[in-house]
Amino acid sequence: MKLVFLGTSAAQPTARRALSCTCLERNGEIFVFDAGEAAQVSYMKAGLGWNKKMRIFITHMHGDHCVGLFGLLQTMSMRKRTEPLEIFGPAGIDEFVAANTRMLNFGLSFPVMISVVSEGRIYEDGEVVIDACRANHKVTAFSYRIIEKDRPGRFDVKKAGALDIPKVLWSRLQNGEEVVVNGKKTSPGEVLGERRPGKKIGISGDTAPTESLKEFFAGCDILVFDATFLDSEESKAQETLHSTARQAAMLAKKAGVKSLVLTHFSSRYKDESGHLREAREVFDSVTAARDLLEMEIR
Repeated sequence: MKLVFLGTSAAQPTARRALSCTCLERNGEIFVFDAGEAAQVSYMKAGLGWNKKMRIFITHMHGDHCVGLFGLLQTMSMRKRTEPLEIFGPAGIDEFVAANTRMLNFGLSFPVMISVVSEGRIYEDGEVVIDACRANHKVTAFSYRIIEKDRPGRFDVKKAGALDIPKVLWSRLQNGEEVVVNGKKTSPGEVLGERRPGKKIGISGDTAPTESLKEFFAGCDILVFDATFLDSEESKAQETLHSTARQAAMLAKKAGVKSLVLTHFSSRYKDESGHLREAREVFDSVTAARDLLEMEIR
């Protein structure tokens, strides 16, 4: 599992940073969070693949977070994508996609399903759940949390060999099934180690810090958070309902997250050194995202 940052700029692109787009790649599936203008260009550079299982989650309906959706859809279609795609977003996302698809007059080579987000659980399968929490921004906005379900313990090949379990049955044990060999039952617990807890990843989108977000992101292994401004522009952050790097770090510390990644930097800053300095005065484990940065989640 890894995070890939395709765009880390706020409001407008710079020569070094594209607009908001963050991908989580897990077991060959892509979870995309926001799609700023030209997201398909950064996606192509990252080499993530056009026909993989994918879900797109839009945090809010500001152009720097959703206008790139149509470039992505059109490029996927031109690349002959066939896998279905589901798009999640605030109220209006369905009309936004339908109207632009009609006005731009392009067809798609794959089915698209749209889900309007409200607070709470918005997606679940056998391996992950995704929850939404209201963010504090000038329009309806959501933050997202991805939680892996606990995984089976590691398979012990030596124990399986000692019990004369044929290799063809190993996968059944790994999937939690009991097997019978020569009349003798073997349970998964005899060949598997302790269950491994899943990872928890938080994506803030645009927001000012809130108590509810602190609780929502509690215990995250990695939290990707809005860090639009430095301390010197705190009044601007308050006015526009964004966060400073220090505020992001304070929330991460109070929430007990393991690692913080700052993103969504205002174009007024030439680099992120100031953001790192101010955040690290509060919280030790901080990374400043940059375009095409890949972070393995182990």
